[in-house]
Amino acid sequence: MANKAKQDNQVPAVSNTDDPLSRPLAPFRIKLKRSSEGAGVIMSLLSERQKEELHKSMLEYLRANNFTSAYNALKEETAKYAGLLEKKWTSVIRLQKKIMDLETRNASLQEELSLAPSKRAAMQADWVPRAPAAHVLTGHRQSITRVAFHPQYSLLASASEDATIKIWDWETGEFERTLKGHQKVVNDVEFDHKGHLLVTCSADLFIKIWDSQNEWKNVKTLTGHDHAVSSVRFLPGDQYIVSASWDHSIRIFDVASTHLVRTIRGHTDWVRCVTPSDDGRLLASASKDHTAKIFDPLTGEQKMELRGHEHQVEIICFAPITSYDAIRELAGIPNTDRTRRPGDLWDTQSGQMLKNLAGHDNWVRALVFHPSGKLLLSASDDKTIRVWELSTGRCIKTVEAHTHFVATLAWGRQRMSGKANGADGADSKPGEEKLVNVVASAGVDQMIKIWLP
Repeated sequence: MANKAKQDNQVPAVSNTDDPLSRPLAPFRIKLKRSSEGAGVIMSLLSERQKEELHKSMLEYLRANNFTSAYNALKEETAKYAGLLEKKWTSVIRLQKKIMDLETRNASLQEELSLAPSKRAAMQADWVPRAPAAHVLTGHRQSITRVAFHPQYSLLASASEDATIKIWDWETGEFERTLKGHQKVVNDVEFDHKGHLLVTCSADLFIKIWDSQNEWKNVKTLTGHDHAVSSVRFLPGDQYIVSASWDHSIRIFDVASTHLVRTIRGHTDWVRCVTPSDDGRLLASASKDHTAKIFDPLTGEQKMELRGHEHQVEIICFAPITSYDAIRELAGIPNTDRTRRPGDLWDTQSGQMLKNLAGHDNWVRALVFHPSGKLLLSASDDKTIRVWELSTGRCIKTVEAHTHFVATLAWGRQRMSGKANGADGADSKPGEEKLVNVVASAGVDQMIKIWLP
């Protein structure tokens, strides 16, 4: 009995001891598992394609391991599948390459989409306003005297004869809020270089400072002028502000203490406008006495008087360094003569007028240099904005901008946190201010127009 049981439990011997794989392969079976409800669930089932691939792989395995008999037996059925593994891996590599090509193409399309015509125009170094305006902002009840862009955000401040200042989102054209505090016409408005403070001046004799980080509250009020204040600007560094008035004076105030630091006199009539140079070493003023003057803000000394206008001078601005070459070409000044620094088509050292740009049919109220330095934009009571080529003095474009006098014009500015290509086409250093392609204009028709690419 014991021997019989031992024989029954013995594993049958393999007939071919040289090639254990030569015996017939056991057929694949479908395994069924009975669930609690008694239903059969298929646990493993190979499709015909899967079976073929398995056979191919087995053939390659047998050949690679030198199982000759098994390989020859299986080869009769699957000889046409030799090299399958290599082909499969080659296919995988081809698919991976195709995926990489598609990803590259997708990135290229995304870049092309980001540079759609409207966005490409926003980056163009030679962009100038063209009709129609992207947004028309309405809300003021009287003429708009000045507009100013925030240096960091898509905000625009506007001053009006209705004694209010309004804040707008120029990207969306939405109204944000109204600032009230002045009792008469608000003549000017300006952000500091960080955008934290907003300064305004009015015919009520007051200069007010508003805190954009504290619900736009009026945090300081400066006094000292004896007549309407017509113009106000932050000096570079934002520690001081300079103002001009109907009292014929220019005054400099300390922002922190609100104390009057210096009074500069030199004009014989209403000082219409005052603006500092980029380095803060000079002040330029325009007056009803038909003159423009250059002053030293530290001493109050008059450096130069610019004569030539036949009527009151409405606006004055310093030319940026990027414009010097074009202005020198216009005036015939050699590029090697670096001692003559042109300013607003005048030489600020000699007082010589370099060029008279004639073309407007009425008073010119605003001037803005193009970021490229090659163009100058002007706004006028003839309801137009004109674009001048500085190297030739020609008017190359006229935009029918408003239905009434155009009183103010501003080019968008933005403070950069890193390197980026601006409208001027140059790399911007961190913290450096650059101009972006957006222009705002406004005037007597009580409308602010936003010009975008």
